[in-house]
Amino acid sequence: MFPGCVGVTGVRSIGASMDRLLRYFLGQFIRRGTMTFTAASGARFACGDGTGRPVSARFLSERTQRRILLNPELALGEAYMDGTFVVENGSIADALEILLGQPEMVPRWAKLQWWMRYFGRHIRQFNWRGRAKNNVAHHYDLDGRLYSLFLDADRQYSCAYFETPDTTLDDAQLAKKRHLAAKLLIGRGNRVLDIGSGWGGLGLYLAEMTGADVTGITLSSEQLQASNAGAAERNLTGSARFVLSDYRDIAGPFDRIVSVGMFEHVGIDFYEIFFRRCAELLSDDGIMVLHSIGRSTGPDVSSPWITKYIFPGGYIPALSEVIPAIEKAGLLVCDIEILRLHYAETLKAWRDRFVARREEAIRLYDERFARMWEFYLAASEMSFRKQNLMNFQIQLTKRQGVVPITRGYIHREEARLRRMELGKKPRLRLAGE
Repeated sequence: MFPGCVGVTGVRSIGASMDRLLRYFLGQFIRRGTMTFTAASGARFACGDGTGRPVSARFLSERTQRRILLNPELALGEAYMDGTFVVENGSIADALEILLGQPEMVPRWAKLQWWMRYFGRHIRQFNWRGRAKNNVAHHYDLDGRLYSLFLDADRQYSCAYFETPDTTLDDAQLAKKRHLAAKLLIGRGNRVLDIGSGWGGLGLYLAEMTGADVTGITLSSEQLQASNAGAAERNLTGSARFVLSDYRDIAGPFDRIVSVGMFEHVGIDFYEIFFRRCAELLSDDGIMVLHSIGRSTGPDVSSPWITKYIFPGGYIPALSEVIPAIEKAGLLVCDIEILRLHYAETLKAWRDRFVARREEAIRLYDERFARMWEFYLAASEMSFRKQNLMNFQIQLTKRQGVVPITRGYIHREEARLRRMELGKKPRLRLAGE
């Protein structure tokens, strides 16, 4: 089969203008894989080079076809949510694996829209305090039971660290916390700031394993309540506290600063403000570790569908956008680690868990919400597998000589923390005890 689309059935229908346009543009875009489409008219055509597992999908209305042709990056997700774009053979993840695995990441006919979004991104990501709080509430103040459907027991909502291919999600999330703690080189009594503390799992781990005094800040009321409840449950209220605060308003100083999965919500016009504030909060001998999703191929735009339905105001930065802001803040980069497919594996685990408990999500919200969440997890996973996304961890200090000059200390610290974790596990009770 030659790259492009060829007719399968419904030759007369394919003569209609809409079907011809659909077949032409999809054929121009889909050059890899095997994907068969059924138009609203009933016409069928196959696209791709005939390789890989075949996937088939159906358009249920001509309006859906028009919208996807006019604005594919937004309309495809909306059509799947509305049930007017249906994957008949395979799953939405299989379809997105093909669609996001093409040589051109953006269809040629949608390039003008990409440029318009690129030039308008500063407006959409101008996250002042009030807007930042509303953006966080949109996603993180959903019913907490939703996140329990697919996250690990500690509710880590960021890239896990898979030390081996067969590592479970819960073990990989524990390994992520251990890896970050090792890079922070935390001493007992150190004052630690966790910016964007989520449900508190990382902050509680640091307080329990290192004896640090941890302050976690979040803009989510739902997460704040869960974090402080977790601290009380583990008898850590004296060493781990969580407050509702913007990073621009917290008082320092701190010996260590960590931020995981929050930087994507800062907004490109606030990068310098963010790092300058971190420099002000960090003690002279302090260490900071920033963990964020990043792009490997330079500045880009946010997905319009993700922006509208999942993360308003969010943006995934390129390192070329982050490093200049760090330099201007007077911070020194000591270490950068790129985690490539770790998030793809994390998202796969989340997606598998969500699909297995999909009916519970429908009971919490509705069918459309469940399809939205399924599309979100699948699209995110395939963006890491097939496109240019990765995670980076940047270690920062204010002066030279604060961290060892070789990376062996990270492995030694991880080994020490692993032994401590084993010592913290509750002893199994024998029958009759």
